[in-house]
Amino acid sequence: MARNSEGALVLFSGGQDSATCLAWALANFDRVETVGFDYGQRHRIELAVRDDFRRSLAVRFPHWAARLGADHRLDATVIGQLGASAMTDPIAIEMAVNGLPNTFVPGRNLLFFTLAAALAYRRGLRVLVGGMCETDYSGYPDCRDDTLKAQQVALSLGLDRRLTIETPLMWLDKAETFAMARDLGGEPLLQLIVEETHSCYLGERSIRHEWGYGCGTCPACDLRAHGWRKFKAEAA
Repeated sequence: MARNSEGALVLFSGGQDSATCLAWALANFDRVETVGFDYGQRHRIELAVRDDFRRSLAVRFPHWAARLGADHRLDATVIGQLGASAMTDPIAIEMAVNGLPNTFVPGRNLLFFTLAAALAYRRGLRVLVGGMCETDYSGYPDCRDDTLKAQQVALSLGLDRRLTIETPLMWLDKAETFAMARDLGGEPLLQLIVEETHSCYLGERSIRHEWGYGCGTCPACDLRAHGWRKFKAEAA
C-alpha cells in the first residue's frame, strides 16, 4: 500500500492488535491520530499503557513521529448501563447460553466506530483503522468483515462523506500479527509491543511472559501465547 496523504484515525485500545494497526497506519498514511474508549472495562490498565506506547513509538521511530498526531479519549461508559459482561463486571469468563463468550459486549465495536466516525468527520480524517479479526477471535459478531463493511456504508451515508474502514488484521492469526509488527518495525517494534501493550482481559500486569504481560489463562492471553509460540517456531 502506497503512502496515503489522507489522514487516518486508529482505534487504539493499548493492546497488541491495535498497536500493530497503529504502526501499520503510520507506515501508510501521512497523518495519523488515535482514539481510545473508556467503557468501564475491567482491564483499565490498557488505557494507562496507551500514552507510554505512543511516547515510546515516537522516540524509537522518529520517522513516524512527525506523522503521529493527536490522541483522543472518549467516554463510552454508557455500555455498562446496558447490561453486565465479563469485560465490564467481576464475573467469571464462560460461554453464554447464546453460544457466545460472555466477554462479548453487545454493540461495543458498533458504538466505537460510530463515535470514531463522528470524531474523524470533525478532524477531517477519512479512514478509520481497527484491529478486528475473523481469524483469531472469540466469535464476536461485531468483528466480522461483513459487519464492518456494512457499517462503513452506513457511516458514509449517514455523514454524507465517504469513510473507509481499514482492518489490516482481518485475515491474520496472532502469529501473523506478530510477524506484521516485525516486518513494519523490526525487532524494536516487536519488543515494544511485547513490553508496552496490554491485552489480558483480567488486567493482570504483574506477570511477564515471553509474549507480554497477563494472567496467562484468559482467552486473550491464551491466544497471544499460542500466537507467539507459532511465530517463534516459524521464524526459527
